[in-house]
Amino acid sequence: MVLLIVAITLGNVLSLLVFLRAPQFRTSQGYLKTSLALADLTVGLVVVPYSVYREASGLAASQGPAGASGSAQSLPCFITGPIFAGCTFVSISTIFLLSVERSVAVLKPLHKKAVVTKRRTVWLILLSWSMSFSLAVVPLFSSPDITLRYSPCSKMCNYAFPEARLPSSGWNVMLLFPAFDFSLLGGTFAINFITFAAIRHYGKARRQLGSEVQGGNRLSFSDITAAKTIGILTFAFSASFSPIAVFVVGSVLGYQWCQFSFYAFWILTSNSCWNVAIYSAWDPKFRHGVKDLFSKRMLKAASQRASSVAEGDFSSPACVAVLKGMFRPENA
Repeated sequence: MVLLIVAITLGNVLSLLVFLRAPQFRTSQGYLKTSLALADLTVGLVVVPYSVYREASGLAASQGPAGASGSAQSLPCFITGPIFAGCTFVSISTIFLLSVERSVAVLKPLHKKAVVTKRRTVWLILLSWSMSFSLAVVPLFSSPDITLRYSPCSKMCNYAFPEARLPSSGWNVMLLFPAFDFSLLGGTFAINFITFAAIRHYGKARRQLGSEVQGGNRLSFSDITAAKTIGILTFAFSASFSPIAVFVVGSVLGYQWCQFSFYAFWILTSNSCWNVAIYSAWDPKFRHGVKDLFSKRMLKAASQRASSVAEGDFSSPACVAVLKGMFRPENA
């Protein structure tokens, strides 16, 4: 768990530095990837550390992992549980928005700047976060029998019913989670299928007509690479979320899968550190941004800024400049 914290934190901090500092990522796609990195980083800084704390406390008290009171309610569970669920919803909704953005860029390249603007992207990101965390707390407000408890099986805070009482009215609420995710995943796969079909058609036309294709339908190498990267992100999230969906449906049917719940929850948690590896392997722009980030020129500029701040020059950091660019109408 500690190694996972380190991997999630370092990977997503690196992603945020690249997305916030590299000019080529100050686009709608870059803002969406920043939102995805923030959701993953939140999991690594809030959700996993609490599991480490509970397991370490149980071992220190010589009660075994999670301790004797592992299934007891606790206030931190009412924080980490919805955060984990909300960040999961943010991840899939952001991947869906990334797929839509790439589809517009591939199918309607001339209309992309008019349809997919920075301001609209920012509002969609805010809507995604607000809807995701609202959905995460719906079970708690919809039924008084549903609560959050630390599970010694999954090593996480899970939504749970009182023992020996499984109200049928709460099952439909719990099934909102896999229904929401699989609805968005289905839409994402459909959009990616249309996008890759258009890329395949473009490749055929280019081979038949030579290197020259009609100017309005020309696709850049970066557009095609970005579409492939998002397709891989979709597949990776689907593979990591599917065990959770199986676990929820199994719980609805009354199955108690203790060991399976551990693997299901932690496979999904490990997805928070996969994205930076996918970017590094498939996105040349990201690799170039990482290279620039650690180049001597950038390090020298950073040291110069640090010295200027020490002398009293409190200039706006890169993240503030990005936020200003998001909400300026002329940059939309």
